[in-house]
Amino acid sequence: MRILGIDFGDKRIGVAISDPLGLTAQAVAVIGKGDDYDHDIRELKKIIHKYEGVDEIIVGLPKTMAGDIGRQAQKVLEFVGALKKSFNLKVDTWDERLTTVEAERTLISAGLSRQKRKQVIDRSAAAYILQGYLDSRRK
Repeated sequence: MRILGIDFGDKRIGVAISDPLGLTAQAVAVIGKGDDYDHDIRELKKIIHKYEGVDEIIVGLPKTMAGDIGRQAQKVLEFVGALKKSFNLKVDTWDERLTTVEAERTLISAGLSRQKRKQVIDRSAAAYILQGYLDSRRK
């Protein structure tokens, strides 16, 4: 059983995958967003095929600091709807407030240049989203 984690952005989609036991998240890919969801879903299908045993997808939901659903969160919910229509898997959201900030701090402390951080920030944020979800299931 694996879980796919997604950080859905305006330009890119970060992707992470759990280990088969559902304990740890690993950043695996960044997908350049297509003009429509069809492209994005095709790319996600390739990743799911590569990592056998995926039975759940968690998508980061960027709520406002007040916990409300803003414009970006509404875009994510539309994408989640497209995922539910395209995959015969459980698809859910996870509050992702500040995950990109946390990922950025970690990458800076690791000494990555601004250019390197730009290349990996989306998949790192996906890993933070997924790890938060995995950790919550163990409590």
